Amino acid sequence: MKRLVFVILCLEGAVLSFNVAAAAALVPSIASDFALSQFLVGRIVWLYMIPYGLAALFYGPLVRIFDARKVELVCMFLFSLANLMAGFSGSIMVLFTARFMMGLFGASVIPLGLILIGRRLDGPKRGRYIGIFFGSTFVASLLGLFLSGLINWRMIFVIPALGGFLLFSLMYRYLPSFKEYMGDPRPAYLKAFRDMRVIKIFSYIFLISLIYHAIQQWLGVYFSTQMHLRQFYISTLITLTSLSGIFGEVWGGRLADSMGRRKVVNLGIAFMALCVFSLLMDLPLGLLVLTMIVWGIGWTFNHVGLATMLTDLPAEILNEAASLNSGVRFIAGGIGVSLGGLIMQRSFTLGFLVFGLGLLVLLYLSRPGSNNAPRL
Repeated sequence: MKRLVFVILCLEGAVLSFNVAAAAALVPSIASDFALSQFLVGRIVWLYMIPYGLAALFYGPLVRIFDARKVELVCMFLFSLANLMAGFSGSIMVLFTARFMMGLFGASVIPLGLILIGRRLDGPKRGRYIGIFFGSTFVASLLGLFLSGLINWRMIFVIPALGGFLLFSLMYRYLPSFKEYMGDPRPAYLKAFRDMRVIKIFSYIFLISLIYHAIQQWLGVYFSTQMHLRQFYISTLITLTSLSGIFGEVWGGRLADSMGRRKVVNLGIAFMALCVFSLLMDLPLGLLVLTMIVWGIGWTFNHVGLATMLTDLPAEILNEAASLNSGVRFIAGGIGVSLGGLIMQRSFTLGFLVFGLGLLVLLYLSRPGSNNAPRL
């Protein structure tokens, strides 16, 4: 893959991810600005996630019909326009509509990025490139999260809007046509699911995404209600999971090439399980910091290892696999947040035990030699 094309893909991921983590943090400010309930304004989170997860399923098959370059250009322009609309929204309904559009058109970036990397790069190099690709999304997400506490909430949408329009001009000039990769226009989901590797991998992705979000989205509440930490320490600990994730994606991608995909996947889940069970203990702040760093690395090791596995799938189902990756992760994540809330309300100890044991079960099923392992 030409270096400039890869840089463009990384910039697309950065523009997409800038306000993903920040959106939830902006809810109090938006609610205050519009004089509305925080629970009502909180809909901006799932109004992005649900259309994102569903729309992602269509982009892989779509580039069998249309040139991927045209699809990316249209989606980047409309995604940027949606961000601009959110930044200048005069009512909550306009903001809700903008968030829906952001999910609908932003869902194109990750599947198309994986498709292009998978088709343009040989197997021995894919892991490091995928690690860098997702690492760029973590950097942008962390930057947006940091700035959300310093600048007006509207700017968190205006910045990626302006960045997206600039990127659109760069894409229009330098992004080549990908017509040579167009094939049978019919979606191949049925064909994909006749391959047992696909069923195993996406069953695994669904479960690991559910468990991760069931824990991650409630860590702030846990630190506040159970450990009685101040907001500064809570924000710092959550930020550490994203910061360590940047290194985890890049490092994990390289290890996926040198050690093997499944070893990195299992190493990541082992790190995650260790961290969850550590939270059952009364950890001092220093060890809690270390736990959050390892948690972020574990999740991203697992994430990049699985993403690299997907690019190793047969070319005829690669498009569907890339779309399913985003769709399944976001849908499972939404279910995980809801399920985690139900259990954590009863007891954080129970929640950590249930989801920690779930991680151990996944680790056992994906061990070398297991018939249930997500093996290619």
